[in-house]
Amino acid sequence: QVQLVESGGGLVQAGGSLRLSCAASGRTESSYAMGWFRQAPGKEREFVAAIVWSGGVTYYADSVKGRFTISRDNAKNTVYLQMSSLNPEDTAVYYCSAETSGIYSATKAYAYDYWGQGTQVTVSS
Repeated sequence: QVQLVESGGGLVQAGGSLRLSCAASGRTESSYAMGWFRQAPGKEREFVAAIVWSGGVTYYADSVKGRFTISRDNAKNTVYLQMSSLNPEDTAVYYCSAETSGIYSATKAYAYDYWGQGTQVTVSS
């Protein structure tokens, strides 16, 4: 079992930046990858970015490539999402998730079985 706590969300103007953090605890050794997903009102939850714990391979949705960067601190069991050049379309609740299912698919929501409570990101203008 893995517990996840997100932080760093808030209100920012278009063009600004935010950094989200996800602190993981529990049996983190069972986690293959950590991912960020987001969900806007009236829309389905969508994949944003993911990182594999062991090798650090990263994956990004086309909509955020070049603007968002996912990274991790293995010693702190923490994953970060640095978001730059934000626009109103990035407004959503952002969720951190851990993939421990054994499916080993870092970009698919169905492979993730632990989720944080989410942190709101609102981009104005």
